[in-house]
Amino acid sequence: MTRINIGLDENVRKSVAEALNATLSDTYSLYMKTHAYHWNVTGPQFHTLHVMFEEQYREMWTALDEVAERVRALGEFAPTSGKQFAELTAIENADTSPPAAGEMVERLLSDHETLIRRARNGLAIAEEAGDAASADLLTVRIQTHEKTAWMLRSMSQ
Repeated sequence: MTRINIGLDENVRKSVAEALNATLSDTYSLYMKTHAYHWNVTGPQFHTLHVMFEEQYREMWTALDEVAERVRALGEFAPTSGKQFAELTAIENADTSPPAAGEMVERLLSDHETLIRRARNGLAIAEEAGDAASADLLTVRIQTHEKTAWMLRSMSQ
């Protein structure tokens, strides 16, 4: 591979890429859970939640590519298997049957907050490394998930 000379040394790039891969893995796990909830939601709020979950999983699907491509721009690899994603994520994804709609909302809220906290950690790593591009990407991810958490929190009140 050609030497990477972007103003970030190899160790810094590796540490930022690790943080990005944590966010990527959390996003992938949350994407899968949200998509499954979209398919399986039932009850009086069906339409509202079905549509909201679709908006959320579509946004995350786009974000996955952006985060993975940033990892690659740093000269590292993104996870390549479900096993790797499962090892790196902090998102619990052990549903064996669909929970009730209200429980779906609560679980997704908790998961978005988990992702936000971990992305903040990644943001601190990127800022300390002087990696403005990764910091900007993580800032947008945090803002997006905070807005989603607010919407989910509003649904459960």
